[in-house]
Parts: sequence; structure tokens; C-alpha cells
Amino acid sequence: MSEFSGALDEAKRTAAAAGDLLRDHYSRTGEVRFKGEVNLVTDADTASQDLIYERLSRAFPGHDFLGEEGLEQLSGSDFRWVIDPLDGTTNFAHRLPVFCVSIALEVRGALACGVVFNPMSGEMFWAERGGGAFLGGHAIRVSGISDLGGALVATGFPYDLRTSRTNVAQHERFLLRSQAVRRCGSAAIDLCYVACGRFDGFWELKLNPWDTAAGAVIVGEAGGRVTDFGGRPVDIYHPEVLASNGCLHEAMLAVLSGK
Repeated sequence: MSEFSGALDEAKRTAAAAGDLLRDHYSRTGEVRFKGEVNLVTDADTASQDLIYERLSRAFPGHDFLGEEGLEQLSGSDFRWVIDPLDGTTNFAHRLPVFCVSIALEVRGALACGVVFNPMSGEMFWAERGGGAFLGGHAIRVSGISDLGGALVATGFPYDLRTSRTNVAQHERFLLRSQAVRRCGSAAIDLCYVACGRFDGFWELKLNPWDTAAGAVIVGEAGGRVTDFGGRPVDIYHPEVLASNGCLHEAMLAVLSGK
């Protein structure tokens, strides 16, 4: 048993419970509110976060918490849970079954374990530092694609795209240089798809810690590489991420820099 096994097991159970809640909300009409021009929040987001916080804070009293829906309990603990209770809210609100629960644990500033659960597909991705990455009970690895021209890559766009145009130029360059570009609408799922080889790379700007924390652990433990656009090691508090199978990383960095 590893140092983080107890925390990981509880995170997996909690993600499954939150996923059940989201699946229940998905089947009925609920209130949809705006916290920005196009940024949605639903009753399911807040109910899922409440459930996750209640379970994890009971299991691990004294731990800190950071969650998308206004959860910020930061006392300076060595342990911090980083939570996205519903990543892919726009998909959820439009009844597109591509969304997930994302839960990660930081220990003394380093990512220790992460869980991403899509309740509609039933797929649970998970990893802990030094222990490998898994989909359900099976180990996963990144792809071996080494030619960007044959790569399937993914991205996302920020909520202020209409005014900022952020990522439009990069998206166009990748459309012309890769085999194809996809947009799922959930950064956590995109990262997990890199980890299991469905995507060969993923990039996005203007992200938050809860968008990338769990997925970054999973990609790294699956043999991939996760950095910012300058090639520096991933920092979930820095709002850009590039994840790849490793073979494509330098080529993707070059495209992002405009080369």
C-alpha cells in the first residue's frame, strides 16, 4: 500500500457517488444560471461539490479544499484537495453526455493522485504518483505517434473567446499541421484521453487548477508529458497547459510558438 492509497480510494468512491448524483440530475430539468456571458452553472454543479466536500472533509479533517463553485478553504495544510464537481457544464446543460467529476490531491504543493469519472460512459481514470495510470482496473499508456501530421489532437476555448479571440490562431495552425483537431468541452476528459492514447496531444489556455489537476497526474503516470507553452513543468495555477504523448511535445511547442 502506497502513501496515498487511502486518499486515492476515498477519492474514487467519492467521484463515483458524485457521478451518480450528476447522472440523476442529467435525467431531469434543473436551473441553469450564468456566471459570465457564456459560462454556465447548474444546480448539479453545486450539489456535486457539496457532496464531494462533505465526504472528503469528513474523511480527512484538517485538509484544505479548492473547488470551482466558490470552495476555498485554505488554512496552510500540507494537503489540498482540488475539485471540479462538474467539468463540462455546457455539455451537461445541453444534454451532451461528455462531462465528468475531477478530484485531485496536492501534498506539499505537488500533485499526489487524481481521479476523473465520466458517469455517462462509466469510465473512471485514476493515478497516483509513482504508481502508474489506470482506466478502471487496466493500466493505460499514451500513444506512440511521433509525426504531428498523423496525430489526433484536442483543445478547448475560453469563455471570453468572443472578445479575446484566444486560441483561434493556435487552433488554425494545428488544423493545418495535424491529422485532425477535436473539442470535447471538458479539459479533464481531454487529458485522460491523451493518457489512454485516444488523443495524441492537448493544449488549452485560460484554465483553472481544478480543470487540470487530476488529468495532469494521470497523463504523467501514463508516460506522457505535461508542461506550459514554454516547456516548463506543469503548474496547475498557471493558466495554460500542453499535454502530449511525449513524442510530439517539441513539435506541438513549436506550433504554439508560431513556427
